[in-house]
Amino acid sequence: MAEAITTDLPPELSDIELRLGRRVSELRTARGYTQDRLASETGFTKGYLSKIENSKIIPPIGTLIKIAQALHTDLAELLGTETAERSDAICIVRSWERESVVHGEEAFGYDYVALANKRRHKHMEPFIMVFPNEMAHEMRFDHEGEEFLFVTDGKVEFSFMIDGREQQWILSAGDSLYFDSNIPHRGRSIKGESKALVVIFRPPDQADDAQKRPPHTIFGS
Repeated sequence: MAEAITTDLPPELSDIELRLGRRVSELRTARGYTQDRLASETGFTKGYLSKIENSKIIPPIGTLIKIAQALHTDLAELLGTETAERSDAICIVRSWERESVVHGEEAFGYDYVALANKRRHKHMEPFIMVFPNEMAHEMRFDHEGEEFLFVTDGKVEFSFMIDGREQQWILSAGDSLYFDSNIPHRGRSIKGESKALVVIFRPPDQADDAQKRPPHTIFGS
């Protein structure tokens, strides 16, 4: 997957975005990974990972998923969600407790709001996603797992690169899409603001590894 190169960061970042680089660095170090090893595991360059860890850039969600998978964890822990609960049984997130994970300005227009940010070590990552009208870069995303998308508002053009050829579908409110996340993909709003419920399923072996790991082995109190 090509690397996502962003422009200068906006002056106002969310709390999650501000601590993202530090959390990536802490988790990588706790795992005993060098930046070279993480670069090898993810396919990104050491320089790109260094910019993430030093908060020089905010990567798109597909990049964060790849990093989380390489470090055998999930996005809640990678993003350092302070309200995350240790319980693996039940997680309730009230509407006012949702957290914007990555704002559109940094993630090529995509805006993600986490819907299960209070639970860690989960097999699924549910989001509300807002699609951009235009893609600033010829960027596609791919990562391990499966993905489900249900359009709630607007109309979305979703495209895949299959066998070297681009294939596109137009999805309207009420339409859904299920696909293998390792297929290079991207989407944009046809007109105005379009929203979708997105659920990313992590491979069982990686999710199980994350669940078996004692929480205190990564970060201190």
